[in-house]
Amino acid sequence: MGYMDTYKAWCDNQYFDEKTRAELKSIADNEAEIEDRFYRDLEFGTGGLRGVIGNGTNRMNIYTVRKATQGLANFIIKENAAERGVAIAYDSRRMSPEFADEAALCLAANGIKAYIFPALRPTPELSFALRELNCIAGIVVTASHNPPEYNGYKVYWEDGAQITAPKDKQIITEVQAVTDYNFVKTMEKDEAEACGLYNVIGYDMDDKYIAALKKMSINKDVIKQVADDIKIVYTPFHGTGNVPVRRILKELGFKHVYIVKEQEKPDPDFTTLDYPNPEDPKAFTLALALAKEKNADIILATDPDADRLGVYSKDTKTGEYKSFTGNMSGMLIAEYLLSQRKEKNLIHANGAFVKTIVSTNMADAIAKEYNVKLIEVLTGFKFIGEQIKFFEQQHTYEYEFGFEESYGCLVGTHARDKDAVVAVMALCEAAAYYKSKGLTLWDQMINIFDKYGYYKEGQKAITMKGAEGAAQIAQMMDNLRKNPPKKFGLWDVVEFRDYKTDEATVIATGEKKPTGLPASNVLYFELTDNAWCCARPSGTEPKIKFYMGVKGTGLDNADEKLEELTKAVMEVIGQ
Repeated sequence: MGYMDTYKAWCDNQYFDEKTRAELKSIADNEAEIEDRFYRDLEFGTGGLRGVIGNGTNRMNIYTVRKATQGLANFIIKENAAERGVAIAYDSRRMSPEFADEAALCLAANGIKAYIFPALRPTPELSFALRELNCIAGIVVTASHNPPEYNGYKVYWEDGAQITAPKDKQIITEVQAVTDYNFVKTMEKDEAEACGLYNVIGYDMDDKYIAALKKMSINKDVIKQVADDIKIVYTPFHGTGNVPVRRILKELGFKHVYIVKEQEKPDPDFTTLDYPNPEDPKAFTLALALAKEKNADIILATDPDADRLGVYSKDTKTGEYKSFTGNMSGMLIAEYLLSQRKEKNLIHANGAFVKTIVSTNMADAIAKEYNVKLIEVLTGFKFIGEQIKFFEQQHTYEYEFGFEESYGCLVGTHARDKDAVVAVMALCEAAAYYKSKGLTLWDQMINIFDKYGYYKEGQKAITMKGAEGAAQIAQMMDNLRKNPPKKFGLWDVVEFRDYKTDEATVIATGEKKPTGLPASNVLYFELTDNAWCCARPSGTEPKIKFYMGVKGTGLDNADEKLEELTKAVMEVIGQ
């Protein structure tokens, strides 16, 4: 059935409510809009759904959410796990509470208990809660840091991590098998509550989550020593971090925490932001102004679902606030945790440090320094969470720390996804510790560069929307795969890794070997002079992403090398 046939079916089918059908009929003369909304089903990928809110098969709406949930319910029933139930959380975005309820009521109609939070909660608390409740799965309704017109739906499994192989493909198959919306189940909320199938999670879950985080603190006494002096500016970007972040900092003894009032309350339109992303310097405009007013030591921002953290800290030499990349803040936390654990004899003999393949190679140097196992995984924090599961099942390693370049990390194993709340806690404790030594976090970051080398990383994303854009992205990857460059500007390719075919090729000898990681549409080029670059299509946005990394002799030299490599990569792909 073509997109126009599907459009007409939605306009005529009484399953879809009158408001939906009326809105769709209003675009009858706009074929381009009809095509974009109906040329495909919104893809249920390995992370779930993410898309623009609106009516149509290629949009986030109550019907596509129900359809995805019906597929998940079918899989849970086949796994004979319906009695364990599913935990559900949601963020501050448009339609998030409604989508969460639709998912809960679809599960209930299939005889599966739903446990839903009474209000917005951070993504990492969902990961924590589903394990506390012994649920078979979890759902988070969020589009993370995407623009306000987006929402999404992420699925977690019983270990607390987002779904990985083979469950991801099995669930995707079940979702794709749901082709007729008339067979997607739902029920009234009153009936679901009466049957014990719709359950609200109590506030004691918040207490348990905060208690688990506080166990990760290493230097509580240092916080008390500098509590009167250290000043923290924090913004939740209108999202879920506001309550838990303020609570954890207060309970640890931080006295001067200043909130960006304009961004404190939930706002699905993210009125004060172009883009609610801690990677965007413009998003820190209000926080920087407040920090200058209060003479703050550190500025922190969590994205709307509070799994990613952005950081600024003062440079003692200039008095200016300096921004940290996700790699930098991850390395700052790693160095703090591992150095303090070593000092207190708390590092495990079989400790492991986990990073994604597009994250900084400084992690390798830090792992070597503290004699812990460095493990690389594919892009996506679910693969770090999966490693924790493997460690527990196979009794191989003890998790020390994990991070990815996109501003996400996890201290502890209370959750199995990146957790910006515990990252805030760790960074504020580190700030207190280094303040007691007369250092800011930026000063300490320079010390880390001096110790391990001036690693610098960057990313270039190219947006290509719609069906034509998807084909262009596929063609770009295909060209790189079939004709891998031997050179990027000044850098020679040492090894080419195609994770889709599980093949790594040593350029000098032609030797081929497995990559050792699951199949994924990712191409990686190891280059001379400690440099690298990587290409992958985004799993959540209509983009192809290019990652680059270099090692310089100083900050300026690293900046120059990264700029040169980025330019070389763009020239190779014709951009």
